[in-house]
Amino acid sequence: MLKRHSNSPILRPSDIPGAHPLLVDASSVFNPGAIHFAGKHRMVLRTQSRSRESFMLPAESEDGVKFSVNGKPIVFANMPETPVVSHAYDPRLTIIDGRCYIMFAADLADCCTLGLAVTDDFEKFEFLGFTTGTYADTRNGVLFPEKINGRYLRLERPNIPQDEGNPTSGDIITLSESDDLLDWTHSANVISGRWRYWDERIGAGPPPIKTKHGWLVIYHGVATHFASSNIYQAGAVLLDPDDPSKVLARTRLNILEPRELYELTGQVPNVVFPSGCIPSEIGADGTVPDHATLNIYYGAADTCIGLATATVHEIIDACRTPSGDPGQPLTEVC
Repeated sequence: MLKRHSNSPILRPSDIPGAHPLLVDASSVFNPGAIHFAGKHRMVLRTQSRSRESFMLPAESEDGVKFSVNGKPIVFANMPETPVVSHAYDPRLTIIDGRCYIMFAADLADCCTLGLAVTDDFEKFEFLGFTTGTYADTRNGVLFPEKINGRYLRLERPNIPQDEGNPTSGDIITLSESDDLLDWTHSANVISGRWRYWDERIGAGPPPIKTKHGWLVIYHGVATHFASSNIYQAGAVLLDPDDPSKVLARTRLNILEPRELYELTGQVPNVVFPSGCIPSEIGADGTVPDHATLNIYYGAADTCIGLATATVHEIIDACRTPSGDPGQPLTEVC
């Protein structure tokens, strides 16, 4: 249902400047955070070198399609040397009170946690700390752009042990709250994976989008029941504007799945992974109108970055209307 931009993929590994010696002939660029900030479309890119080390690079654009990449990796001021972070990746960008916050996954020795940084100009980046919460092992953290009932909120996806010998993963998106953006407390489970369907494993994508209907959240889902490969897809859920723990509607069908060659082949085949979203318009009250177009940026096969678009109305309609039954809310599978 999302429409791929004619220029997609908009960034490939060959577009990464070799300004850093380890990023000469980069292996991949994917899963970007995205925001419109200080008059420009901005992204923070996840890149990997041929040593499979992770770097984050800033990029900017006038039109949201053609991005200029700064080849100098982001260095976070005040980043401690311990605990040792083996990889920092998958940044999500949210503007709160005029500042751009970056929440990212950080692989430590025994778990994955969420780090928080901030920038006011996309030139200097300050590390604020590793966040704490109910779950020691968690990822896919996204901040709401404003306080609700006096507290900051975030969605996250706890990593839950699977069978012995298998990696941890997650099949639930949870809601947490905080007074300072660093110490978090679990407040509710929001949605769970739907086994034997397209979204068995799930995680939040871009930060929630405020609409007059509620908070619109794009998320990724993984179908794990195919013998050959996991399939990463995108869907959406609409949450109550005053209590985001309440689900108003959820897509039954995915809204984007791997079909193009650059989504089907790469470091990890069969992946579309939404991580950034920039609306064409935001109202004075902070809501994105129904007619606004959403630029949704996604990692494709963990190798390049794709761009797909839809209006707010189209995605909310997809949440509310199951295939073959127009006009009827899909409540039984929320």
